[in-house]
Amino acid sequence: MRYTTVIFDLDGTLLNTLEDIRSSVNYILEKYGFAPRTLEQIRLSVGNGSGVLLERSLPQGRETPGFEDILAEYVAWYQDHNMIATAPYEGVVETLGKLAASEHKLAVVSNKPDANTKALVRKFFGGYVSVAIGERPGIARKPSPDSVKAAMAELWSYPYETVYVGDSEVDLKTARAAGIDCVSVTWGFRTRELLTDCGAKTLIDRPSELLRLV
Repeated sequence: MRYTTVIFDLDGTLLNTLEDIRSSVNYILEKYGFAPRTLEQIRLSVGNGSGVLLERSLPQGRETPGFEDILAEYVAWYQDHNMIATAPYEGVVETLGKLAASEHKLAVVSNKPDANTKALVRKFFGGYVSVAIGERPGIARKPSPDSVKAAMAELWSYPYETVYVGDSEVDLKTARAAGIDCVSVTWGFRTRELLTDCGAKTLIDRPSELLRLV
């Protein structure tokens, strides 16, 4: 076994969450009189947490009057509406099951709010993933390595035996900062070309391909 521990990103890696994110962002934007965002605009805006997502979605960014209140309202709305269209990508559940059966330790580290992350992981992958960490006070979000290191600490895993799996440039930076290997997936929110340009060395096109790497 090359790795004992596999840590996954959530959005764009395990779950296709894009439609629920777009619906929630647009609910907030339209409520405050702003133009809605397209799916492609949302796709390019996710990956750095809810604050950055709203900053990129509002015309004045963080200079928007009442930005923090709007952000809090978005987080609360999304928490209640994040399981409508969201679903695992094809082959993900089966791959997690095989990894768990081979006694790999599995975790999820996301820039989603911690409550959202834990609820989604519990619903879709609760039988396989033992640790789920999202954005929360006191721990820097990705690409800081803090949340990945926290997951490794909970799992009693060392960097040399851990691999991070994600779909974005943020995940590549996170893995490098944590001193662990990274596998980039091509079915998520970024293109193969962008990932390669950002330095991705190991890419997979289907979840099952991960099994031969670990």
